[in-house]
Amino acid sequence: MSFFSKLKNSNREHIAWYLYDFGNSAYAAVILLAVYSAYFKGTVVGGAEGSRYWGIAVGIAMLIVAITSPILGTLADFTASKKRFLLIFSIITWVFTALLFFVQKGDVFIGMLFFVIAEVGYRSGQVFYNSLLPEIATPEEMGRVSGNGWAIGSFGGILCLIILLPLIMIVEGTLMVRLSLVFTAVYFALASIPAFRWIKERAVPNQLPPGENYLSLAFARLTDTLKALGNFRDFLRFIIAFLIYNDGILMALNFASIIGAVLFGMDQTQLIIFMIIVQVTSVLGAFVAGRVGKKIGFKQTLVYSIVMMTLVVLSMIFAKNLTQFYIIGALAGFALTGVQSVSRTLVGYFAPPGKSAEFYGIFAVTGRTSSFIGPTVYGFLAYEAARWFAENRGLSLLQAEIAGQRVAIGSIAVFLIVGLVILLGIVDPTEKYKG
Repeated sequence: MSFFSKLKNSNREHIAWYLYDFGNSAYAAVILLAVYSAYFKGTVVGGAEGSRYWGIAVGIAMLIVAITSPILGTLADFTASKKRFLLIFSIITWVFTALLFFVQKGDVFIGMLFFVIAEVGYRSGQVFYNSLLPEIATPEEMGRVSGNGWAIGSFGGILCLIILLPLIMIVEGTLMVRLSLVFTAVYFALASIPAFRWIKERAVPNQLPPGENYLSLAFARLTDTLKALGNFRDFLRFIIAFLIYNDGILMALNFASIIGAVLFGMDQTQLIIFMIIVQVTSVLGAFVAGRVGKKIGFKQTLVYSIVMMTLVVLSMIFAKNLTQFYIIGALAGFALTGVQSVSRTLVGYFAPPGKSAEFYGIFAVTGRTSSFIGPTVYGFLAYEAARWFAENRGLSLLQAEIAGQRVAIGSIAVFLIVGLVILLGIVDPTEKYKG
């Protein structure tokens, strides 16, 4: 194969990888950020109880992924079946996202159940999507490709919200809100087609040893990988830091719509506009993070992004009006995308050859474990603080809920700061590639 043919195939694989992110970012924008989270909290459940149930649902999904993803990641590496696992979990996401259409006021159980299954598919799929990065990009390209993927993915979320916004504004009631969930599932599925057609998995499947089965083999390989982490001490420290600061990032993402609705009474249209702003600045943040990381090192870029996100979160506690909240959202979008994109890139540099899915599986289980803790803590803290303010300070239910949200927001900053302190102690694995 000529150089130009290889270059053409590589570029086509990059485009396909970007388009998958383009589709799955629509899921994140509509389900997690702008539409379903607020609809579930405000319409399906209602009141401070909605925040608590939303935190429980997110926590359950993350716990399931935390248990399964490292085992499945190990199997994917051994059998060279990352794309196959990606397809399975993507289908699960598409189907159960569409089924959210049937969730209406009072349908708390199926609203949680369908969301949990869709979220498990979405988060599990990310393990295998991320683990394809070292297969389609060289070490020198990974930062740029990862940043481009996040930026193009953010644009996918923007486009989906722009399409849905006028329809939700025009059609009264919840029908269009529910139809938007079906549209999102189809949008995600169509954008994913090139990834399954164009991306070539270069790993070669291994033969199953006599007397072994895939489950026992997965546990054995995973055990070996975990033992071997002692030889990757900086990766281990990075994972611990990621576990903590990622908690803060995902708490902010999972409760952004709820915070806006409670603190400033934002309706569905205002929430979508807010999330479009966040997604637009996310595109810029991803591009900037990828290029700055190449110049000064990805660890340093990650440090700056976490510091910025911490300041943004603290300013959210003191925001007094909707305009300030929009500005905070714009800055948060820029910062949080830098954190997520650069974190994903660093794993690719830490992972030795042939271990990318296992390392991304560990990366995923870390993120999902923190996600299980964080949203649950946030939901309960917001609920209990609201109840305390109502009972002990005599605040109205609305004012008590607002006060409870501000208390819970402070916990986000705590996770970010603790994770940052640990991150400062690692050696940057991308140092030799910068410049």
